[in-house]
Amino acid sequence: MSIFKNVENSEDEDKGMFQKLKDGLSKTKKGIFGKLNDLFTGGKELDEEFFTELEELLIQADIGVHTTMKMIEDLKVKVEKEDIEDTKEFYKVFKEELSDFLQDEKGGLTLKDGLNIIMVVGVNGSGKTTTIAKIASKLKKQGKDVMIAACDTFRAAAIDQLEVWTNQLGVRLVAQKEGSDAAAVAYDAIQSARSKEADVLIVDTAGRLHTQKNLMEELKKVKRVIYKEAAEAHKQILLVLDATNGQNAISQAKLFHEAVNIDGIALTKLDGTAKGGVVVAVKDELGIPIKLIGVGEKEDDLQVFNPEKFVDALFS
Repeated sequence: MSIFKNVENSEDEDKGMFQKLKDGLSKTKKGIFGKLNDLFTGGKELDEEFFTELEELLIQADIGVHTTMKMIEDLKVKVEKEDIEDTKEFYKVFKEELSDFLQDEKGGLTLKDGLNIIMVVGVNGSGKTTTIAKIASKLKKQGKDVMIAACDTFRAAAIDQLEVWTNQLGVRLVAQKEGSDAAAVAYDAIQSARSKEADVLIVDTAGRLHTQKNLMEELKKVKRVIYKEAAEAHKQILLVLDATNGQNAISQAKLFHEAVNIDGIALTKLDGTAKGGVVVAVKDELGIPIKLIGVGEKEDDLQVFNPEKFVDALFS
């Protein structure tokens, strides 16, 4: 099961992954999007009352006010331009509109020859450590030499948790004691990865509250060390967001993006929310591509984000 960009699975793997996606999005399908389905098949007229109800449901789905208003205006124009009169015909137009608001490209991680460094950021409880472990496991199974740097030095539990994972996965861990300088750990990890000719170094960072300015400054410091000491490496910064946080996740992402310039997002816990519309809001409001989505606890429940399949899974 690939998490790489432009690497295809077999037909059977694709079918299995799509079924996992459908199962993982069941709460969203039964929740707000179930109400949308009822609205579209209810035989209502496409009048102002219909669009008001649609607007309310989209906002409840965590698509967000800004994105919702843009979608509603677009849909009204299409209804008038294409002379759409019934809700069943409108259903098809709505799905196309939803797809248009998602990113054009398929997600996934891009790896290049030589050393690849993935700096992973996010708040505590977002699923950051579990996501790192899943990525490391998938990479190792695909023959990559993987190392992990424990740069969350503020909590001994964070280092211990990574140690358990790395022992279980059989990948190397670079760590120091609690309270150590996180940037120094990153520096040591880069030297070790280079000397051992590792393919991928995953750098865990402190699961901080995005409102803690001093910790965000330290995050910038870790990034500076990585980009200075590993100038030749292919580097990317991945933000892990908890989908159940809805619009709060958008606020988190904006502040992290301001601090370290995020390259992509791993959106976790989509199986735990009935408001999966946050996927639409993330891309529209932030302009940052979604690379991976988590739709369950198992390793294969971390999937490459495919916009077309995501919409198909919601409405299939």
